[in-house]
Amino acid sequence: MIDQIMAIEGNDGGDEEVKEPEASVDEACPNLPYTANNFLSVVDNLDDYTTTVPNTLTASILSRAGMDAADQRMVTLVSLAAQKFISDLASDALTHCKMRQASSNHIKKGNKEKKYAMTTDDLAIALQDKGIAVKKPPYH
Repeated sequence: MIDQIMAIEGNDGGDEEVKEPEASVDEACPNLPYTANNFLSVVDNLDDYTTTVPNTLTASILSRAGMDAADQRMVTLVSLAAQKFISDLASDALTHCKMRQASSNHIKKGNKEKKYAMTTDDLAIALQDKGIAVKKPPYH
C-alpha cells in the first residue's frame, strides 16, 4: 500500500503533516496488467490465510537457503505454493495407483467402494513426472 505524507505550510509559517488516504493498487499503478493487479490483491489477502504447511517451517527452510523472509506474506505465499505442489503430487500418485490397481483387477467387477493403497512406487512415478528422480535404497 502506498502511504504518503505531505508537508503543507500553514498560515503561521509552521509545517503541518497531512496524511493522504491509502491508494488502491489500481490507483497507485494504473499501467499494471490485470494479472498483476490480481496477484497483488491475493498477496494483500494472505495475512489471514492459514496454510497446511506451517509458516514457521517454511521460514526456517527459506532462512537456511539464504532468503531473508522479512515479509510474512511472502512466507505464506511460498507455503501456499508448497501446499499446491504437495496436493498435485498426491493427486498424481493416486491416479497412478488407480491405474495400477485397475489393470491388475480387471477381472473382478463389483459395485463395492474401492479402497486404494498408494505405494512408494506410485509416489516415485508421480515425482518422476515432475522431474524429480527418486532412487530406492538397496535392501540387504
